[in-house]
Amino acid sequence: MLKIQTPKTGKGKREVEKRAPKLVETGKKTLILHGTKTSATLNAVMMELYHLKKGGAVKYSRKNENIRPFEAGGETSLEFFSQKTDCSIFVYGSHSKKRPDNLVLGRMYDHHIYDFIEVEVENFKSLQSFAYEKKIAPHEGSKPFICFMGEGFENVQELKHLKEVLLDLFRGEVAENLNLAGIDRAYVCTAVSQNKVFLTHCAMRLKKSGTIVPRMELVEVGPSMDLVIRRHRLPNESLMKEAMKTAKDKPKKKEKNVSQDAVQGKIGKIYIPDQKLGEMVLPNKAKGVKRERREAKQKQREEGGHASKKRKDSE
Repeated sequence: MLKIQTPKTGKGKREVEKRAPKLVETGKKTLILHGTKTSATLNAVMMELYHLKKGGAVKYSRKNENIRPFEAGGETSLEFFSQKTDCSIFVYGSHSKKRPDNLVLGRMYDHHIYDFIEVEVENFKSLQSFAYEKKIAPHEGSKPFICFMGEGFENVQELKHLKEVLLDLFRGEVAENLNLAGIDRAYVCTAVSQNKVFLTHCAMRLKKSGTIVPRMELVEVGPSMDLVIRRHRLPNESLMKEAMKTAKDKPKKKEKNVSQDAVQGKIGKIYIPDQKLGEMVLPNKAKGVKRERREAKQKQREEGGHASKKRKDSE
C-alpha cells in the first residue's frame, strides 16, 4: 500500500490547493530541459523561449541522459520533472548527427505525457540580431496575438498538431476581455510547406488611422526560426476523451418565492408578517388626537351657543 502524505503546514496546504483541479484553469507553465548533447543554436533557442515565457517557465541547464520521449520507458524522467515543477508543457532540446538541432514540444495531462511533436530548427535569428527602437519592445507577461497563415494548418494533420501545441505554448493566461492598448506583441506562424513553418515574433505599434480603430503595424523584434516537422505522436482516444472532460459549473441555489412570467418577467413574492394593529398600543398624548378633540369641543361650543341664542329670541 502506498502511503498518502497530507500537508501539515499552511504553506504546504496552499501549494496543494494551487495544483488541484479548478473550474477555470490558470496559465500553463513550461518546462525547458537539455538533452545529453545540445548545439549552440539550440541553447540560444531555449534561452530565448525562456525569456519569452518569463514568469511562466522553469529552465534546467543540467544535461539529462534518460529522457527519450519516443522510446518506451524514456518518459519517466519527464513525468517526474513535470510533477516536481507543476508544468504541463515541456520543451526538450537535443543534438545528434542523425537529428541535428532537434526540439521536442509536448503537453502533459495529470503529469503524464499527452502528446508531443519533434521539429528541427533552421535559420534561427536571435533577438540581438534585430535593430529596432527599444521603446517599442513588448512588455514581459503581456498577452500575445497569435496568427496562423496558410491552408496547411486546416488540412495537414502534422501542421494542425503543431498549431495546437504552439497555441498552448504561447497563449499564457486565458482572458475573456482585452484592452487593445495592452496588446503589444504577436507571434506570426506561416506554413511554408506541408512540413515547414516559419515562426517570428513581432512588436505591435498602434498608429492613427482617422477612425476610432487604430491601424496596426508589425515590427519584427525576434527571435525568428524555421520549424521543420520530423515526427509527432497524437494522444490515444481514451486519454483524449478523459482530458477533454469539462467540469460542470456549481448549481445555482433555488430562489424561493420567485417565478418567471412570459409577460411580466420575473415575479417575486414578499412575505410580510401580521402587523396586529388591533393590539398595538398608541401613545396617550398624541398631537393628532389632541387637535381632533379641540376641534370637536369647539364645534360643540358653537352649536351650544347658537341653540341658546335661538331660545332667547323665541322668548
